[in-house]
Amino acid sequence: MPQRVLHLFCIAILAAGAGFAQESTSQPNAPTVSTPTASPSAAATPATALRDVLSAACSQSQTDFARFLTARNKQAFARMTPSARIALMKRFVLLNEPGKPTASTNPAGRPILRCQTPAVTTEMQIGGTELRDNIAFLPMELRDTTDAAGATVRQVTMGLVREDAEWKLLSLGLLLLDLPSLEAEWDAAETDVTERGGLEALRAIADAVEIYRRKFTRLPESLADLGPPVHSSANANAADLLDSDLATGMKNGYAFRYVIVGASTLGAPAKYELAATPLRYGRTGKLSFFRDSNGVFRAADRHGAIGNETDPKAE
Repeated sequence: MPQRVLHLFCIAILAAGAGFAQESTSQPNAPTVSTPTASPSAAATPATALRDVLSAACSQSQTDFARFLTARNKQAFARMTPSARIALMKRFVLLNEPGKPTASTNPAGRPILRCQTPAVTTEMQIGGTELRDNIAFLPMELRDTTDAAGATVRQVTMGLVREDAEWKLLSLGLLLLDLPSLEAEWDAAETDVTERGGLEALRAIADAVEIYRRKFTRLPESLADLGPPVHSSANANAADLLDSDLATGMKNGYAFRYVIVGASTLGAPAKYELAATPLRYGRTGKLSFFRDSNGVFRAADRHGAIGNETDPKAE
């Protein structure tokens, strides 16, 4: 079963008061006829809105998911990095990979959403709505479809709020979805991840350059020479040593630079330098990474500028 929801939200929402108008409290039943998932729009009910939220999270569609955020959260969501947005959506369906959503209804007419990935398929059954004025709470049961015994069933209550006549996400369980108040914390966590990835990618580029040097007895002229071939087998102009993103010099929030040092590109004595800088300083990273001509990797906070050989060694 996919990993449990990680701790993300930290502001408690007030519990729903007495006097809710309850649609039904019975548990969702087995699905009946499947139908394609509807395009996200101004859903008529909280249940259909939640179904469409889960569908967007399943397919990891950032545009569709944002339609179900309050105006305040939508602005914060737009400021997040693409990888951070995806990480947020993963927490709603407990799946690491994007999946194919399929909607259906149970005999009582309540929505069911399945999210199918190559590794696992999860099923989310949405229960009866508890409604009070412009706030709605819906119980949801999430399970792995291969778990016949129900050992891995997760149960959570989702909250929605009506904003400009449309239902928007309010809470996950008893915790408020308040992205602006979590931006600094989220950025710090995201920065740590992207910085580690930036240094790892720089080391991968250096390894690819050395493999290229041994194979072709010279240095590549650019990172593009290390990328995958388009219509032919690997060659000196497309050695298939890096993926297409790294070969273009940008990946996971970092920009990469390759420079040949000196006039010669031939043989073992030929030298080069590598650099990695955050694409958005402070959000995708603070550290600039540098591989000097002697092969030493270095790291320093240069406020987005390129590092140099005077920087401390990278740990």
